[in-house]
Amino acid sequence: MIPLSDVTPSALNNVTTQFILLHMARANKEPGLGAATCLALVADETAAVHFQFWGSECDSFRPGDIIRLTNGIFSYSGNRNALVLRAGKRGRIEKVGEFTMNYVETPNISEIKWVPEGASGRYVPESVVSPYSRIFPPLR
Repeated sequence: MIPLSDVTPSALNNVTTQFILLHMARANKEPGLGAATCLALVADETAAVHFQFWGSECDSFRPGDIIRLTNGIFSYSGNRNALVLRAGKRGRIEKVGEFTMNYVETPNISEIKWVPEGASGRYVPESVVSPYSRIFPPLR
């Protein structure tokens, strides 16, 4: 398992990690995608990230759930304007506990501008758009 702070954009389903679900938006049906999706904020002890649930997953998880993601993918969402972590077609998510996990809400790796690093195909952070989630701002 890798910490969220080590997740980088990729076209591969190679992310296996564990996190706590902090906030979840209502399900929303995006045109052309078929199934409903919902965006969430998840975190571990190193970073936070936006996570996209699909279809019945939107009703299967609640804030406070600790979730294990196996073979997930961190890439642009269907509308190409946001980097999200998700299970994708080859990945799997499962609840493994609840309420007992240390976490941080910054940095949010979905709020980083990533750029290709030469011909390697890897992405590296170029700049921070926002240190926290602009979709789920911290409670003040």
